[in-house]
Amino acid sequence: MINVVKTITDADFFKEGQIEDLFVGRPYSINYNKANLLISDYWKHKVKGIPQGSFLLAFYDNPYEEDIQEALLLRVLNPSSLPTDSNMVSSMVEYYKDNLNTSGKKTELDDFTRFEFSFSGLECRILGTFYKEGENFEFGADVENFYAAHNYKVFKATSNILELIVNQRDKDLIAGGESEFSIGKVRYSSSRRFNSQDEAINKVEVYINPGDMLGKRTALFGMTRTGKSNSVKKIIEATVEISKRAKYDSLTTPASSENVMEPLDNESGAPKFQVGQIIFDINGEYANANLQDKGTAIFDLYKDLVIRYSVLDKTDEGFKVLKTNFYTEIQAGFELVRATLIQDTSNYIQSICAIDLNKPDGYDKQIQDRTSDEKNAANLYDRKVALYKACLHAAGFRSSNSTVKFFGDASTISQIIPSIEPHKGISLDQCITWFSAIYEATGNQNLSQHFVQYRQNKGFDYLDEDMRALLIFLTRKSTPNGSANLSGFRKLRAISNLHTPTIQQSFEIEIVKALRQDKIVIIDLSQGDPLIQRLYSEKICGRIFLDAMDRFIRNKPNNFIQFYFEEAHNLFPKKDDKDLSQIYNRIAKEGAKLNLGMIYATQEVSSISSNILKNTQNWFIAHLNNEDETRELRKYYDFSDFTESLVRFSSKNDKGFVRMKTYSNPFVVPVQIDQFLANKK
Repeated sequence: MINVVKTITDADFFKEGQIEDLFVGRPYSINYNKANLLISDYWKHKVKGIPQGSFLLAFYDNPYEEDIQEALLLRVLNPSSLPTDSNMVSSMVEYYKDNLNTSGKKTELDDFTRFEFSFSGLECRILGTFYKEGENFEFGADVENFYAAHNYKVFKATSNILELIVNQRDKDLIAGGESEFSIGKVRYSSSRRFNSQDEAINKVEVYINPGDMLGKRTALFGMTRTGKSNSVKKIIEATVEISKRAKYDSLTTPASSENVMEPLDNESGAPKFQVGQIIFDINGEYANANLQDKGTAIFDLYKDLVIRYSVLDKTDEGFKVLKTNFYTEIQAGFELVRATLIQDTSNYIQSICAIDLNKPDGYDKQIQDRTSDEKNAANLYDRKVALYKACLHAAGFRSSNSTVKFFGDASTISQIIPSIEPHKGISLDQCITWFSAIYEATGNQNLSQHFVQYRQNKGFDYLDEDMRALLIFLTRKSTPNGSANLSGFRKLRAISNLHTPTIQQSFEIEIVKALRQDKIVIIDLSQGDPLIQRLYSEKICGRIFLDAMDRFIRNKPNNFIQFYFEEAHNLFPKKDDKDLSQIYNRIAKEGAKLNLGMIYATQEVSSISSNILKNTQNWFIAHLNNEDETRELRKYYDFSDFTESLVRFSSKNDKGFVRMKTYSNPFVVPVQIDQFLANKK
């Protein structure tokens, strides 16, 4: 549910923040980045512990300068050395020796020594400064000036102040704005004895700000079964709730005075238009009932919003089929062909990948309205498409319309095989026979005169480079009258299951329309091999990106569309891949201006392209089990403060325990993500 705005004034902050019962110590050294504190066991016990990663406040405390109102925000890092530590250690060693059974002595620690032994040092990171400037209460993410260490007193935050700290925003000091969504509660450590006793921690909620998530890049990293998918579902849930507060129901342009290109409403912070979401479901856990996660599939909660697609025909289960009619959707089908073959370095395959199946200018005109050049181009295009369909038919792609029609030029070329008349309409089997005969004729000295005569009559060749490439592909012969020793059209059999003879409109068009109408589209790729997963993912992402770019260029508003990628390492470019033209890199780098957001989850930071990582604004980090990953993580924001604790993990208690950095929050916050419940009311 959406939160009610909670505010805290500067007077409340400086009064409530300095409650003596929450005093933890004083600094003994300080600089722009760190402060070292003197603390005691008594103070630590009184405030119910000081876990690693917890937040403290160092208030300026000088009675001679009462006009200075500021407090340094600290994060606890590690123990630090005191100047007296060497003497303390020596005294402890002597005491331990005296208490050994072999010493023959009976000693007790005197009160003064016990008191001295109770003190220790604590190293803290300085995260920023709360301060009063005129009538404004502000937070700055650094230290403008620091005073002598003895001028500060350090306190543990109350629940109200802690909620303010962890929900810190760039624009204001509101803890949980009216359009924000609670995603979890503050949690500092795996051990929770003190945490469960301390209401100042265990009831403090952490919120997602719509401006942080919508149109931004969000990463979720962690080992399997550490709560990544649950976090993704909570983000989806938050997005649905935020979308309900959109100012407009559709992309229809509002009043002319409204700036529809500004994606968020300035007053409420909610999106101007309802949000579309698309999930690439590698494991099928969002689209299907999941016993392992107690039925927390997204479609269970949002049946009225969810549209599911599957690679397999599961229409009886409520899925739409994720297939293309290669014969009617020429460009869409050929994109899949190109994506399948592009990694093959054979010259004839690369020639296939380079052919152009776009309609020529003037093709859609009435025949009588075409110029002579347009007629020639249209005839060439018809022949090329017929030849491409012959390749599909040879590869076993079924068709509901098994005839093609094109002009074979009766005066010259048709004389090569006069028994077949393409201009009257021929079957695909006849089409294969026709073009096979044409290819053989190009290498026959007696028949090649027909091609010479055609060029003399028309001024150009009957076969262009694209058609010659397709003829090699169809006949599997590198030269006319040679041996059929190439794989040719047989390479298409690997994707024949992506074809359907029935669908007349491409599924990408349907998906774009649904996303523009605030639907949740789930692409179930769980039963497709890795090649098919990549093909469909890239194809759909590319169509959405082009649609958004087209709207942007034509100065039409784009509603937010959020992409979700589970097991992103299966789809994204690898770490060292420098190809910035890949669709995922383009979404990461250019998606912000198009209102395209990207949320991706995987186990390893190092498995993702650095181009995507460098453009990621929101981070949710669960358990990582090796230093290679934490070393990679240290490069980003202030995650270096958490690299040691991220390696420690209890499978029983720590699921959903993440360190979260969002776009408008200037530092990392440790959070226990709430459990996603599909059956809640």
